[in-house]
Amino acid sequence: MRRLLAVIHVLGFTMALFATTMFVPMVWSILLDDGQLILFIESFAIALFLGAALWLGTLKYRAELRPRDGFLLVTLVWGFLPLLGTIPLLLYFYDIGAPLKFSDAYFESMSGLTATGATLLSGLENLAPTINLWRVTMHWVGGMGIIVLAVAILPLLGVGGHQLFRAETPGPMKEEKLTPRIASTAKALYAIYFGLSIACFLAYRVAGMSWFDAWCYMASTVALGGFAPHDASFGYFNSPLIESIAIVFMLLSGINYATHFNAFRLGSIKAYRRCPEAIPFVGIVLGMGVIIGFYLWFMDIYPDIQTALRFAVFNTVSIATTAGFANTDYAAWPLIAPLAMIALGMFSTSSGSTGGGIKMIRAMMLVKQTRQEMVSILHPHAVTPVLLKGRLIPARVLASVLAFMLLYGFSIAVLTALMLLSGADATTAFTSVIACVNNIGPGLGEVGPADNYLSMNDFQVWILSFAMMIGRLELFTVLVLFSAGFWRK
Repeated sequence: MRRLLAVIHVLGFTMALFATTMFVPMVWSILLDDGQLILFIESFAIALFLGAALWLGTLKYRAELRPRDGFLLVTLVWGFLPLLGTIPLLLYFYDIGAPLKFSDAYFESMSGLTATGATLLSGLENLAPTINLWRVTMHWVGGMGIIVLAVAILPLLGVGGHQLFRAETPGPMKEEKLTPRIASTAKALYAIYFGLSIACFLAYRVAGMSWFDAWCYMASTVALGGFAPHDASFGYFNSPLIESIAIVFMLLSGINYATHFNAFRLGSIKAYRRCPEAIPFVGIVLGMGVIIGFYLWFMDIYPDIQTALRFAVFNTVSIATTAGFANTDYAAWPLIAPLAMIALGMFSTSSGSTGGGIKMIRAMMLVKQTRQEMVSILHPHAVTPVLLKGRLIPARVLASVLAFMLLYGFSIAVLTALMLLSGADATTAFTSVIACVNNIGPGLGEVGPADNYLSMNDFQVWILSFAMMIGRLELFTVLVLFSAGFWRK
């Protein structure tokens, strides 16, 4: 019980820290004068009170966290922070006389914090601007993970953070550090994240967006989220320049932030060539976009190759990086094209990026492991180590990747079966689970890019909310809590 209370103590601090992010919509509410300032002050007060109550109530149980405590804390954080995120949504929709169900508000909040971008709201232009801004702010906060931010501050409270960083950071090679101390690592990651955010914000503004739209789309782009203040997403602007800027920053956000940090520290692009994921990620995503563009032109979907490439490359990059934006209804394309895009979204982004999915490095390891097994079958006595950029991949890492893929496939199958049993059609059930587990956002069928998740019933909403959380935390972090061994002394 003392260990649990120690975890709750840090959870309370993280909740109180998260409450401060509501200052962002408060400032914008003052600038825009949209009448929602009091709503966000009330929401801030409620969230701060809940977090402070847990923190202060367990102050005497403060202790250094153990590795297994880190898994529990990260899961609790990603379960409880969406609860705080629902407060402004519930208050706003109640005030306008259209109460939002708690399950729907939690789904929207979970989608925001996990940078999934699946939404069940429509008529976004009719909402108060700061409500849309709060949705994308949750993207921006969740993009790198509120835990990484907390890790930079926890040492000040006498609570170490290395085990938290390992549980939160996506990817199979979590033991690598950028700087000797974990707090410095977290700060380095956030420095890169802030830098990309500022550059993206200014680029959108220069390209013709309003200051407000530039802020909203920046928050969604660098977090690879997908929320937007307009129902038509990027189709609202109909601007090849804006779409080109989005492509650049989606690709940058899909690369490992450690690689960005090393490139900045060395002052050279050699860091990207040394990274095993960066070049394959960019090459495969852009290459598939070009292939789909030529296919759409060949099928007479678009009258000229320039238009076909514009829509194909933008939407392919968007789905492959798990950003989930759209500038057209790609569900109306021949089925092979959106399926290929969704398949890319399952594995193409780099570990240590803000994207979701299996991650490119795991896919590369699986390919190399498969090749090694085939060589071993043909040459049983040959020594065929698995190498990645000249580095030997330990058997332990390969085993963890295989275990992850097994659990990934099992989770997809179980969640899809539950969606089918709850009444969803096959296309909607499968692609909604794929979209949520991989944090892509839109799927196909009833949850395509021209639709949203409003048709989902309460049971389906909770299933998909759980899918978003386990996908964001890469399965093991959450599912290990369901093993008997985790709770055994």
